Parts: sequence; C-alpha cells; structure tokens
Amino acid sequence: MLDILGPIQDTRHGKYLGLPSVIGKSKNQVFAEIKEKVHKKLSGWKEKMLSMGGREILIKAVAQAIPTYTMSCFQLPKGLCEELKGMMRNFWWGQKEEEAKMAWVGWKKMCKSKVQGGMGFHNLQAFNLAMLAKQAWRLLTNPSTLVARIYRAKYYPGCDVMGAKLGSSPSYAWRSIYNSLEVIRHGSR
Repeated sequence: MLDILGPIQDTRHGKYLGLPSVIGKSKNQVFAEIKEKVHKKLSGWKEKMLSMGGREILIKAVAQAIPTYTMSCFQLPKGLCEELKGMMRNFWWGQKEEEAKMAWVGWKKMCKSKVQGGMGFHNLQAFNLAMLAKQAWRLLTNPSTLVARIYRAKYYPGCDVMGAKLGSSPSYAWRSIYNSLEVIRHGSR
C-alpha cells in the first residue's frame, strides 16, 4: 500500500482548502489565524486618514469578508466573534494603539440595516449561524449529494436533517451545522 499511495503526511497541523483539517479542543487556537488576519488588515489601515465611508467599506469588504469562508463550514467561538467585533468597532471609531475613543452608538445598532438607522454591519454570530444554516438547508433540499449521504449515514439514518440528533462524539463540522438547525426551524414553513 505504501508503494501505491506513497508516504502519508501528518495532517494534524495542516490545512485543506484554507480550513483546518483537524480541530482539537482549543477552538480559539485553531481559529486564531482569522483574528490575526483581520488585525493585520485593520492595523495597516489605522494610520491612514480614512473618511467614515472609507472605514465602512474597509470593514464590510475586508474585515467581515475574511472569516466568511470559515464561518460557512464551522461555528466560530463566541469569544473570537466578540474579539473581531471589538477590533472592527475600535477601527470604526478611530482608536489607535491603546487610546480609548468614545463609541457614540452601540454596535448592536450599527449592525441594523441602513433603513432601520444602522450601518449594515454583520452581527458575526448571527451571520455565522446563517451561513451554517445554508449548509443545513443544502442537506435538506439536496439529500442525494455525497456530503448529505455521508452525514445521513452517520448522524440521521432514519430521518431527514431536521430530525437529526447530535450523536456521540460528532465532528466539529456536524456540531456546527446542528447548532444552526434552529435558524431553519424558525425561518421555514
């Protein structure tokens, strides 16, 4: 077999398609790269004199876009979402280094749509669950796909994804999708 397959690599610390191939107990450590990337992007732009419009575009197009792909596959820890939110909030209000700036409007209001008086920023935790619910919806509406058949065989063999149970020792990807099922239950008819 070794002659046919060649040497097998250790994937514990590797990535596949930009996502961690193995997720251990410390989720914050696994997803720390996202925080570093967002921090790097925002800190690179902090020194520039940007208008509020420029900051809005940078937050929406860069800072909120960086974790999107990962959020479509895994549920990010709440603490990480809070840290990302804090970095975006500080960038929005113009904080440099450790200097404290007054936040004139709460971030919750800033996450409302512009029609409702907000800025349309993402609530990262809600957006994360919505992205995962999209995956669950695909499992529900396309049950013949390979990934749907694998999940069905392992986690919900006798029903559809909406009747699934978490199961014993589930993968982190399944646990993430399972946590988003409530979004579908509340939003579907």
